[in-house]
Amino acid sequence: MNVHFIAIGGSAMHNLAIALHNKGYNVTGSDDVIFEPSKSRLKTKGLLPSTFGWFTEKITPNLDAIVLGMHAKANNPELLKAQELGLKIYSYPEFLYEQSKHKTRVVIGGSHGKTTITSMILHVMHYHDRDVDYMVGAQLEGFDVMVKLTEDNDFIVLEGDEYLSSPIDRRPKFHLYKPNIALLSGIAWDHINVFPTYENYLEQFSIFVNSIVSGGSINYNEEDTEVKRIVEASKNTIRKLPYKTPEYTVENGQTLLETSEGDLPIEVFGKHNLNNLAGAKWICQHMGIDEDDFYEAISTFKGASKRLEKIAESNNSVAFKDFAHSPSKVKATTNAVKEQYANRTVVACLELHTYSSLNVEFLKEYKGALNAADVAVVFYSPHAVEIKKLDAISHEQIANAFQRDDLIIYTNPDDFKAFLFSQNFDNKALLLMSSGNYGGLDFGEVKELIR
Repeated sequence: MNVHFIAIGGSAMHNLAIALHNKGYNVTGSDDVIFEPSKSRLKTKGLLPSTFGWFTEKITPNLDAIVLGMHAKANNPELLKAQELGLKIYSYPEFLYEQSKHKTRVVIGGSHGKTTITSMILHVMHYHDRDVDYMVGAQLEGFDVMVKLTEDNDFIVLEGDEYLSSPIDRRPKFHLYKPNIALLSGIAWDHINVFPTYENYLEQFSIFVNSIVSGGSINYNEEDTEVKRIVEASKNTIRKLPYKTPEYTVENGQTLLETSEGDLPIEVFGKHNLNNLAGAKWICQHMGIDEDDFYEAISTFKGASKRLEKIAESNNSVAFKDFAHSPSKVKATTNAVKEQYANRTVVACLELHTYSSLNVEFLKEYKGALNAADVAVVFYSPHAVEIKKLDAISHEQIANAFQRDDLIIYTNPDDFKAFLFSQNFDNKALLLMSSGNYGGLDFGEVKELIR
């Protein structure tokens, strides 16, 4: 099968391209810019375009499929040529469904927690040598790629993102997978550039629940009010199975999960991660893993990349970086670190980097998000606000949004770095939350602070 990728360099796209290459497909692709690690990984497989740019001569009638990435625009010359030739054009999720329509599709949805839950499930399967197909949004320890597709595996585990499918398909990705087994972890308004109202955002999750195949099942976090309401209101003929945070304790910086066999030390921590673990256990049981085997495997799970990832530790100090940027994720992550290190000073630094977080109207959603931190810092770049063509944000608006009198605010990367490197981190826990890099912060240098 001949498949061409338009915008092959994206995080998800290059992983799918590699998965198809590994499956024996003939894969080609184009992109106007490709960053690391995508660039090296494509090069290793012989899939890196020889020249960056868009080339209509690559689009020929012998192509069986075009996979269109979100990075491409609707007027992309290769896309226009493909449309002119009447070629079959798939969005990323459409193509994943096409590859898995004869498998049992397990889809993990939610505003937060889906990458971690998917990662937990895959870790358990890998630990017990159960081979499954998958697509996950983070690099996992022990896994070469973030997408795996085979002809033989019965199950495919898919991280169900609610963002749009492609420039010409404005449906959320997770509407297209038609799960047999689903999970819904939590709902907190996000992606306001696409879903401008909270009600519109909620509607996407109702559609997801109703997309589960008849006779299928959904496990849902009953502690989330919106999740509970949406799942229980659905008229879809599916099994509805609630889960909640299990009992646990924290002793001397170690989280112990209560099980029928006694307290189990685990690597991950925080109420939100224990809640994620409960959801992952349910799904693994659907996939044939009994409870004892799940606990044995999950005790060795260290977390997904960039999700409360420990980057440095000494006898009395520790540093984490986390992809958290939405209000609910920031609050859950900050609370988790403070609970785990109750006797240390928690320094929480948040970069406002996404379209939503830099929106004046959305800022009020951050109220109380950093309250658990002993020292709370917010960094944002006025230049990033300009690039996104948003209204300018003032220090006062940030302070009013978080409603914390001692909030420290920086707009200059050098000033933020100077603050960070002036701190004494003895008996402290540093938490860096961002989907960016604080205007060029070298995390390698940050590690040197923790000694």
